[in-house]
Amino acid sequence: MIVTINGKELWANPGDTILNVAQREGIKIPTLCYLKGFTPTGSCRICVVEVEGQRNLVPSCAQPVTEGMRVLTNSTKVRRARKTIIELLIANHPQDCLVCVRNGNCELQDLASEYGVRDYRYTGERRMNKKDIASPSIERDPNKCILCGRCVRVCHETQNVGAIDLARRGFSSYVTPAMDSSLNTSPCVYCGQCITVCPVGALTEKSHEKLVWEAINDPNRIVIAQTAPSVRVALGEEFGMEPGSIVTGKMTAALRRMGVDMVFDTNFGADLTIMEEGAELISRLKNGGKIPLLTSCSPGWVKYVETFYPDLLEHVSTCKSPQEMTGAIIKSFYAQKMNIDPAKIFVVSVMPCTAKKFESQRPELGFNYPDVDAVLTTREMARMIKNSGIDFHKLPDDHFDDPLGESTGAGAIFGATGGVMEAALRTAHFFLTGKEMNDIEFSPIRGLDGVRRATVFINDIELHVAAVSGLKNIDSFLDDIRSGKSEFAFIEVMACPGGCINGGGQPLPADPEKVKKRAEAIYEIDRATARRCSHQNSSIQKLYQEFLGEPNSHKSHELLHTHFVSREIQ
Repeated sequence: MIVTINGKELWANPGDTILNVAQREGIKIPTLCYLKGFTPTGSCRICVVEVEGQRNLVPSCAQPVTEGMRVLTNSTKVRRARKTIIELLIANHPQDCLVCVRNGNCELQDLASEYGVRDYRYTGERRMNKKDIASPSIERDPNKCILCGRCVRVCHETQNVGAIDLARRGFSSYVTPAMDSSLNTSPCVYCGQCITVCPVGALTEKSHEKLVWEAINDPNRIVIAQTAPSVRVALGEEFGMEPGSIVTGKMTAALRRMGVDMVFDTNFGADLTIMEEGAELISRLKNGGKIPLLTSCSPGWVKYVETFYPDLLEHVSTCKSPQEMTGAIIKSFYAQKMNIDPAKIFVVSVMPCTAKKFESQRPELGFNYPDVDAVLTTREMARMIKNSGIDFHKLPDDHFDDPLGESTGAGAIFGATGGVMEAALRTAHFFLTGKEMNDIEFSPIRGLDGVRRATVFINDIELHVAAVSGLKNIDSFLDDIRSGKSEFAFIEVMACPGGCINGGGQPLPADPEKVKKRAEAIYEIDRATARRCSHQNSSIQKLYQEFLGEPNSHKSHELLHTHFVSREIQ
């Protein structure tokens, strides 16, 4: 069909909205509540346009096009309406932009600048709701909320958790967990996907920056940092670099200049996870253990299964996540080797994930001491670098410290959905056959689709495997396990769509194209690494020879495995 926008005739498909057509043709219409791929609500009204024959302005995100429709997206009436809406939003918004964590990266702030808002024309009563700071991972400030509903839709439609929703009506409306409770007592899995879509500062990570600075400045502390695979392909974005830029060396150098004593690689822990998880899978296959084996690297996913499917916890791998394994080895093997009192070691993880903050505080994770003492998101790491006066662009490339700085390509691909599965298959093949896989790039599991299935043949063993990201996609698999219909031997689950490259702690705003480039960079690191299978890591081999014995040994279970608890809400 033909529609006319701003005097230009354009082709539109049945079912297109005005906003769809405008975006496709490069016509900018501002939005706040709109999220691509989600059911439009038209609640913010920022995207209003004029349609010939319509008395009132209409929200372009929710208005389907019709044959012959004539639209104006930038008339005087439209611009005035948008500016008034922005002014009304600001009138009910805290005037604390200079001290807000989203200062300079706020969609409301950007719109106010774009539409020339220079004073406060509207004054009056404001909503006054208490802050929610009880969660170990996420802080919520309802007074900054502009009621766009993005967080609600992501929590319900993408993650299938439904921890928050809109409550009350009119001026009293606000977003809250059920019964006006805290996120801490809700089914929230702390994935942080709500943060990635929030246009303002109403949802933020719980900052550990102060904890880390205090540890760095304490002469009695030995501060050891570890960095996740997906941080090195996203951190550069915080300094204006192209998405997918690999900044491993600069990241390591920045941590040292901030005052960290040692820098290790969480990819080492990823290789260690594969050794343990691969051995666990083979043991279950040979000895009649619970199949399918479900991965346990994603703490948001683990909390999800603890909350909604606690009867299936025996299917979840007992392996700790790479972050926790690395922390455990630092405070045991490394401390012993260097003759350091583990009580003096402060382990800082730099992660793409807000749920890792929750994970680090789980009482099950730690032998005599917590495996990890503080967790910084990619965003927090960037803020600390800036706070230190470090010119990130001019940093020379540095390297990780030994022995927990060695890693393989398999450890790197943990950052993308399907990576854990692919890394595990590389090593499981070696464990079962004594030979390396001919083609170690397992393309059926790669990609950003929410569900990918494949069949793998290792000798005479046929394995059905799957990689799932985004929690709404796992329920059908779990229901099949409950009913005894599952055909799978191994299922990787990541809470965040696309995996850690799209984690709740990554640079904002979230953008599918940026996520895609981060994934490409992850696989580039894998291809450029000399050793691409976890069992080839010489430091891992030495660790088993000197300390752990063998995968799934008593010592390994003592330090590298854990248990999970039912969190079912009655």
